[in-house]
Amino acid sequence: MRLILVSLFVLMIALPLHAEVPAPYSGTTTIETKQPFDAYLEKLTKAISANKMGLVAEACATCGAKAIGVHISGNRVIMIFNPHFAVRMLAASTAAGIEAPLRLYVTENSDGTARLTYRLPSHVFAPYDVAALNVMAKELDVILEKIIAATQ
Repeated sequence: MRLILVSLFVLMIALPLHAEVPAPYSGTTTIETKQPFDAYLEKLTKAISANKMGLVAEACATCGAKAIGVHISGNRVIMIFNPHFAVRMLAASTAAGIEAPLRLYVTENSDGTARLTYRLPSHVFAPYDVAALNVMAKELDVILEKIIAATQ
């Protein structure tokens, strides 16, 4: 009996507890840029500015880990928006304010290249079901597509 219990325990440990869902939200896109991480971040920053979006904030998990003596691969969340869109968004839906700024997630692959993951604004704002917000989100889709195209 003890051998059976030990075998079951070993089997349970060997089985994965859960599988990661890499894109749990609709409208999520991931692009393998095939470009070096730092160079891609620089291109992305320039494309954001060129398309009249503001870089509102940047979260750097790599920097935080380094501060505590841990090395992790490149990892940035680039948050972008524009005050003109913010005014329109809030006029259409105060509740939707939690969705701004838009986020672009850049991670470093094991070969040093960058991977970009983002959600289309039309999907981010769709759950609010507000016509004016949907129109604005589609405009943001186009801008985001231009930003991404400029980095390729």
